[in-house]
Amino acid sequence: MKRIQYFLLLVVFLGALSCSSSKTNFLGVQEPQKKSTAAPANPTLGRTQNAAQLAAQKEEDDKTPKVLKSYIEDQNYALAIQDIEKELSSNPDAADLNYFAGESYRKLGRPKEAIPYYEKAFEGNYDNEELSINYALVLKSTEAYEKAKSVLESYVQVSSVEIYKERAQQELKNLAKLDSISLNVRNVDLKGLSVNSENAEYSPYFFNNELYFASARETSMFERYDQPYSDIYKVSISKLEAESNSVTMLPASINSAEVNEGSIAFSPDGNTMVFAKGNPDDKRGRRSVDLFISTKKNDKWSNAVSMPINNANAWDSSPTFNQSGQTIYFASDRPGGFGGSDIYRATLNARGRWADVTNMGEDINTAGDEMFPYVAPDNKLYFASDGHAGFGLLDLFAAENKGGVVTISNLGPSFNSPADDFGLIYSDYPFEGFFTSNREGGLGSDDLYSFVDNSSDLKSITYALRGTTYQRNPDSTQAILGDVRVKLLDPNGEIVDDVLSSRAGTYSFPVEAEKEYTLIGERNGFFTVRKIFTTIGEGIPQEELVERFKEKVFNEDVTLDPIVLDASIVLDNIYYDLSSAEIRSDAAVELDKLVQLLLDNPEIKIELSSHTDARADDDFNQDLSQRRAQSAVDYIASKGISVSRLVAKGYGESQLINGCTNDRIAECSEEQHQQNRRTEFKVIEIED
Repeated sequence: MKRIQYFLLLVVFLGALSCSSSKTNFLGVQEPQKKSTAAPANPTLGRTQNAAQLAAQKEEDDKTPKVLKSYIEDQNYALAIQDIEKELSSNPDAADLNYFAGESYRKLGRPKEAIPYYEKAFEGNYDNEELSINYALVLKSTEAYEKAKSVLESYVQVSSVEIYKERAQQELKNLAKLDSISLNVRNVDLKGLSVNSENAEYSPYFFNNELYFASARETSMFERYDQPYSDIYKVSISKLEAESNSVTMLPASINSAEVNEGSIAFSPDGNTMVFAKGNPDDKRGRRSVDLFISTKKNDKWSNAVSMPINNANAWDSSPTFNQSGQTIYFASDRPGGFGGSDIYRATLNARGRWADVTNMGEDINTAGDEMFPYVAPDNKLYFASDGHAGFGLLDLFAAENKGGVVTISNLGPSFNSPADDFGLIYSDYPFEGFFTSNREGGLGSDDLYSFVDNSSDLKSITYALRGTTYQRNPDSTQAILGDVRVKLLDPNGEIVDDVLSSRAGTYSFPVEAEKEYTLIGERNGFFTVRKIFTTIGEGIPQEELVERFKEKVFNEDVTLDPIVLDASIVLDNIYYDLSSAEIRSDAAVELDKLVQLLLDNPEIKIELSSHTDARADDDFNQDLSQRRAQSAVDYIASKGISVSRLVAKGYGESQLINGCTNDRIAECSEEQHQQNRRTEFKVIEIED
């Protein structure tokens, strides 16, 4: 990536000024006291010197060779390489010239070509505190991790400037994390977009089914980087594919000739547009990259104007909005940061102006470069960095706040490469999106890639309980019953949710896997009913999911019985031992159901009756049935039901239901006699 071309990565780093802030960042974390990253001035172009300082220094002591004028004063790295190469042809081992040749290639985004020059400078013992660090960084970009480690370890032993020593130590820690971040492998499909060319395409932004991006396609050349100027384009997107012949350059109100434009973003409502613009090819324009804003009214965009949050002495670029559109995040190398380019935020104040610029803090920003922020719908901050543990140059990271603690995660080798990977945005979070990379296999300098994350942990399944509420008719058929209050209870009896069934009797609840619930149906004039519903053993394992989203539906209908005064209801399976009124354990199970019915329907009073067959003496049967009825009532009362709601009535053989009377005893089967030996209840009173 041609880093200054894209407004963010620095040719030289500003001296960071010590400052503090008590503000909190978007992750809700207190911004810490900023540490000073200033270092002693280095006559051979230290990172803390800007071009003006270097030029002044050169005029003062004139110690810098004239061949480096194109490098130091003009920051024209393409021309610097030509000038330095001419000098090296007659003096190939000149350590200083080799160092600046390596720096030029690195700053042009050509790290592999920088390596042999850094090696020459290294072998020549060139005295520059950043040589070892920059050499190690370009070695990382070629996956020469062990060699990079060796270079840094040697440097730490002899370093005389604390800030560079700390940077080297941090890089060693980053290298030590390679094994762990390499484990973050995901099932990701990457594909280069058809809009890619031999030139650079970068910084995608997806909005309203169109992909906006910057591309270096002008006929005029940006001489310092020996490539065309960049403009902002858009292309229609369908299923992550760029629609053919739909690439359009944005109008002249945004794109200017022989000026670089890039990194556009839109507010969620589509009425505000912010983009970066700058770097005209003159000395005055070297630090003139700023954010410009335009607003839409009556479907027309206003003239773009420079934003008040810009810093005149810095690059300000790669803007993005949060989900509400009230906060802008951007990258800047302004004084007061933690190193190179840092991520900042600005908010709309009460007067509707963008203000209150705040550094995002050292959890996110490092002594390296952080840029291209993107805030996802779940409030994760995605960004690119070469200061956190990564595989080479810029890597993609996600920052997340969990309980007030910010964690930074490398997106792993499925997204990142040893080259520059940056500018990630989602079109369908968290499954699909786009980013930029200059990895091997692309068409040009930087290319746009689409990605689809098919990892199983992103696939989700929901469970739903649905059913219909019915009433039971006298002939045992069912009819739809609407406006039933249906409740869902957890195992502790707590209400999870309750709904009123529709006029068509339908209801629905979201439920969870591997849980047991109780369903209750209630309606005036009907017995409240309850039933057990379980999802235990019915869940689908995550690894078995095929679709991104799946819903498993359970069906459970609820049938209510109307309350009819004096209508007898048989209690099944109430058995007694011969000539006994004692409640057996199997009968207790059935009586417990009646207890629950009485608890669920506190407005009713019942008569509980016991009946015998015609066998045995009439008086004996009458006495036995009364004792059995009373025994059942006593059992129910022992479970907490008020005796005032219970009437025990023994009917003996006076209400036979099948004609098996005394004179027909021998003609009836045992099964027919059993029909007469029954326990019933009926509602005898309903309280308002």
